[in-house]
Amino acid sequence: MTPAQPETLWHATAPAIAPFPPLAGGAEADLVVVGGGFTGLSAALHAAEAGLRVVLAEAETLAFGATGRNAGFVVPNFAKVDPDDVRARLGEPRAARLLEMAAGSADLVFGLIRHHAMPCDALQSGWIQPSHSDAALARARERVRQWQALGRPVELLDAAGVQALTGMKGWRGGWIDRSGGVLNPVAYARGLALAAVAAGAAIHEGTPVTGLVPEGQGWRAATPGGTIRAKRVLLATNAHAGALWPRLARSFFPLRVFQIATHPVPHSLRARLLPGGQCVSDSRRNLFTFRFDAENRLITGGMHILRPGAEARVPRAILARMARALDLPAVPRLQFSWSGMAAVSPDFLPRVIEPAPNLLAAFACNGRGVALTTAMGPELAHWAAGAPADTLAPPLVPLRAIPFHGLARMAPNALLPFSILRDRRESAPELRR
Repeated sequence: MTPAQPETLWHATAPAIAPFPPLAGGAEADLVVVGGGFTGLSAALHAAEAGLRVVLAEAETLAFGATGRNAGFVVPNFAKVDPDDVRARLGEPRAARLLEMAAGSADLVFGLIRHHAMPCDALQSGWIQPSHSDAALARARERVRQWQALGRPVELLDAAGVQALTGMKGWRGGWIDRSGGVLNPVAYARGLALAAVAAGAAIHEGTPVTGLVPEGQGWRAATPGGTIRAKRVLLATNAHAGALWPRLARSFFPLRVFQIATHPVPHSLRARLLPGGQCVSDSRRNLFTFRFDAENRLITGGMHILRPGAEARVPRAILARMARALDLPAVPRLQFSWSGMAAVSPDFLPRVIEPAPNLLAAFACNGRGVALTTAMGPELAHWAAGAPADTLAPPLVPLRAIPFHGLARMAPNALLPFSILRDRRESAPELRR
């Protein structure tokens, strides 16, 4: 196993569960899932509930990757793409299937939490995107129109509305999706795992799949402790594609994002900021986010400029930025800092890839991982039961390496100074600090 990463807030506060033992010996399955994040766990749960024999193999521990290293936002839309764009790119009826999956993704998450009584500090309080400029507000107006046409509980906010909900000044306005919300992602992942096991799935931690070999109409998955024979294989490794199927890692951009959490802040401050318990991610290129956890810790995150010392430097910079943005009387004490790797697709849409018959890879939810990866689970369960990959809601795309991938993957971090400059030029004075 790889060296332990710094402990996240979520790992420190999630209710503990018994570890799942490594695979020892042989196993037979209809579906073997490689990866114990949201995608793999949701697929395992829904496939097991459909009566399939499911074995999930996680190289480390559940929620080791991006699943346990995000901010715990549940956001039922796409980061860079709106419904009309999806229709233009995919055409009907494929666009309609993907939009239906995305639109209901937060409701699916919170419905699973309620149904399985998962203790994960879940709050379906809404997700807010404030607009930093007039152009961003115009985009928000269009997004509201398009998602309202799909029956979603979204609404446009004026500047006073944003300030009332967030406690922040200087925004042109924004919008809210009231079906979104927050949770502890590690606790939620563990809840999915327990539900999957209750439905009949087998889960093995500390079980890296080291090789995949076609065998008849199915596959043989090799692990250090044994072998799994399965009809179908799902690669649910997201940004941690590794060497199991090498070309996958060159088909997306890995994006490293830092997160921090303060010590609990006074209730007086909590009453001013996000009194309704929503989460916020704004419209700037250098994204600003914030939320509270159940114990009044402030949580925020950000990217970093490529230079040495990021692990120590970036959390301090993010903390100072948050203190300025929220007009805090003092910089809070930092309690946790961590980082994680997200997978970003060239078209900013979730996708499935079929590298070989009866082998599927599903990933790249582009910063909307909690909601969209959960929503991919029922789709992938349909495939595991025999549905063709091109009938699923996420687009089936060819396995293609991004040209000049080694350089292109650095672009988001390398261009961050220019993004910050453009944000400052467009924003009101209150947001330029």
